Amino acid sequence: MKDLSNKVVEFTRERDWDQFHSPENLAKSICIEAGELLECFQWNSEYNLDEVKEELADVINYCLLMADKLGVDPKQIVLDKMGKTARKYPVEKAKGVSTKYNKL
Repeated sequence: MKDLSNKVVEFTRERDWDQFHSPENLAKSICIEAGELLECFQWNSEYNLDEVKEELADVINYCLLMADKLGVDPKQIVLDKMGKTARKYPVEKAKGVSTKYNKL
């Protein structure tokens, strides 16, 4: 994960794009790219896998750049969040259901 993050950050620095990557701008870019990812599924359940992969890569790239900008480890924050979610959704209550945690 760290190697991938480093490659994304270096790619950006080589092009002097870091100057545009404030946390606010990165959050906007994540949302914009997530919208483009969603657009791949608009109107029906058929999708072009190559287009989905490109948009998903854009979302991941911006997320990695934001993590770097904020000085947080993407792997650690995902693991931390999974721990919180596991406590809210214990397997014995949440398995196979989509009920919100406060109604389990």
